[in-house]
Amino acid sequence: MSVRDYECDMQGVVNNAVYQHYLEHARHEFLKSRGLDFAALTAQGIIVVVIRAELDYRRSLRSGDDFVISVATERESRLRLAFVQQIVHVASGAVVMDARIVTTAVNGAGKPYFPAELQSLL
Repeated sequence: MSVRDYECDMQGVVNNAVYQHYLEHARHEFLKSRGLDFAALTAQGIIVVVIRAELDYRRSLRSGDDFVISVATERESRLRLAFVQQIVHVASGAVVMDARIVTTAVNGAGKPYFPAELQSLL
């Protein structure tokens, strides 16, 4: 991925909130690579929600910087799946961010559960 001009703030670096968009996009692409589509899961009534986001900012990205995002999953508890993500600046190899995004699935009644579709990610 590449940083676009409009993602930068007055200080010339990517705004902190934009990183969450990057991470979300990477999670959705990760799901697709595993044969799951986020929109299709939602249509099936499998509502995956973020319940905690831990973001450790290490360095800033600037307009035009290229970066990659790695994604791995870990079972955090009986009902929780964590996405462990890292953003790396391509040119330098420097870690830009370490993130742990904890999710759960809820059914139509809002009750948490751990569907087979999420189990397949482990």
